[in-house]
Amino acid sequence: MDTNQITNILKKVELFQDLSDHETEVIALNAELRHFEQNSLLFVENNPRQNLFIILDGEVELFKKTTFGEEKRLGIFTTLDFLGEGSLIDDSPHSTSAKTTLASTLLYLSREKFLEIEKSEPQIPGKLFSRMAKIVFRRMQFSNTKVINYGAQYQSGKIRQEHDLLGEREVPAEMYYGVQTLRAAENFHITGINLSFFPILIEALAMVKMAAAKANNDLGLISKPITDAIEQACQEIISGKYHGHFIVDMIQGGAGTSTNMNANEVIANRALEILGYEKGDYKYCHPNNHVNLSQSTNDAYPTSVKIAIINSNKKLVDVLKSLIDSFRAKGNEFKNVIKMGRTQLQDAVPMTLGQEFEAYAVMLSEEIQRLEQNAELFLEVNMGATAIGTGINAEPGYTDKCITHLRNITGLKIVSAANLVEATQDTGAFIMYSSAVKRLAVKLSKICNDLRLLSSGPRTGLGEINLPPMQPGSSIMPGKVNPVIPEVVNQIAFKVIGNDLTVTLAAEAGQLQLNVMEPVIVQSIFESIEMLKNGMTTLKYKCIDGITANEKRCRDLVMNSIGIVTALNPVLGYETSTMIAKEALESGRGVYEIVLEKNLMSKEELDKQLAPENMIGPR
Repeated sequence: MDTNQITNILKKVELFQDLSDHETEVIALNAELRHFEQNSLLFVENNPRQNLFIILDGEVELFKKTTFGEEKRLGIFTTLDFLGEGSLIDDSPHSTSAKTTLASTLLYLSREKFLEIEKSEPQIPGKLFSRMAKIVFRRMQFSNTKVINYGAQYQSGKIRQEHDLLGEREVPAEMYYGVQTLRAAENFHITGINLSFFPILIEALAMVKMAAAKANNDLGLISKPITDAIEQACQEIISGKYHGHFIVDMIQGGAGTSTNMNANEVIANRALEILGYEKGDYKYCHPNNHVNLSQSTNDAYPTSVKIAIINSNKKLVDVLKSLIDSFRAKGNEFKNVIKMGRTQLQDAVPMTLGQEFEAYAVMLSEEIQRLEQNAELFLEVNMGATAIGTGINAEPGYTDKCITHLRNITGLKIVSAANLVEATQDTGAFIMYSSAVKRLAVKLSKICNDLRLLSSGPRTGLGEINLPPMQPGSSIMPGKVNPVIPEVVNQIAFKVIGNDLTVTLAAEAGQLQLNVMEPVIVQSIFESIEMLKNGMTTLKYKCIDGITANEKRCRDLVMNSIGIVTALNPVLGYETSTMIAKEALESGRGVYEIVLEKNLMSKEELDKQLAPENMIGPR
């Protein structure tokens, strides 16, 4: 690729739009072309910034690692996008990492080369820094929307006029949403949690809109250029772009209409840009006439939600499996630690600490199948139902074509409901799935109750295990350390249980051909999934993996327990064993001591009968 070709490419990149032809050519002469294989790291967080990257073809993922080492995607960059521009200012460390997700061709300009340019062409840095400031300001607006309030978006002086049923409104020119989203954001200051907090739902909305556009094109209802533009806009959203423009509160009136229109407007305005028009010039691509064609909120919204829950469930199950692995590892680690089992908080019979932890692993393993089975209920969707299930305003054949495209786009075995009128009003699948999520939460809470009891003390409680100390436990009592991680998981469980009740009540509140309470159902389920994912991850890394056993304490409690007399039942009989237990309880002496004193068994026989391996399984 020669310098002229590189110069022409750079002119299309936003960062260089203020440069003259000569200045752009200077950048081109100093930039280097390089090919990267898939999954190549471009830069790593906490390492010095060194290069500006411009993508010529391919795809780059920006990500950040969580406290637990998991990669969290922040965005996807494609052709003519740029990243690493901070390297032109200084060599401070990257706050994120970047890698290619496809084989990619990139131009890169090193900090060293840029400093040389600055010496000979001092006006170039000034122009680039001015453009970078505008870009950073635009990004910060989206951040402010989340952390301060919605009014933070109204900092731009440039607006565009849009109209709807209620009249005209001014919309910030740089925003991809439109007038209906604007009104919804003003009407629903409810939770402070908007659609952008759940990227997986935004991605599902884009998938549904893409499938609908393809089906409409198959039927000759919209032209190929408009279809292609809608498809590209949806693909960009699926890749993580424009999520900051999904600003409607998760809980809203209107049965999800505001969410649907937020998606329609963002997709339409991005499609207009792709087609070469201005945002808001809807005669060329309209949110309703094109993006929402052959649809209603009442089929597009629940279908998107179902796809999002299926994909969220996969992540929830992955986190659950990781937690199960930790319990199973502890079960193996503690397999030889003898301890006392308890029922009704009273001494029962001996077991091993390993058996206790293995039981937790099995208890949670059962939930994988329950979650997956209930998530499969969401594969049945009502696309083509439009308003109430009759399919009004949808062409014959639309449903089948839309479902086919949706299967291809999502990779899921989606099917059309047998009766679209029924499917549009029924929320039974949400009840079933929410109950499975609740069941998992209840089991997790029960396990955390046990962990708190088993670690109680350190001197006056059970004290059989030690939880990793996380923080000082009291502002007045020195030396106190609390079981804060199990406690927070307990609280998460209470919230999930409450959310399940909300889902149940909202499902019951449906009337006639539609359940208008779906938004609170959706918010409740997604909140429960996110809290459980975060809670289980925290429980695994900050608690379970670091648990240690007080082996001597466990054995002493067994040997001093009256409960071991149960192991003597087969030899001494129930009546004699009961007499021994009563005497031990009244005298405070041990069962072992009393049996030997009364010559009921020889020491060898007694030791064999009370050997740990003989007390923890069938004989």
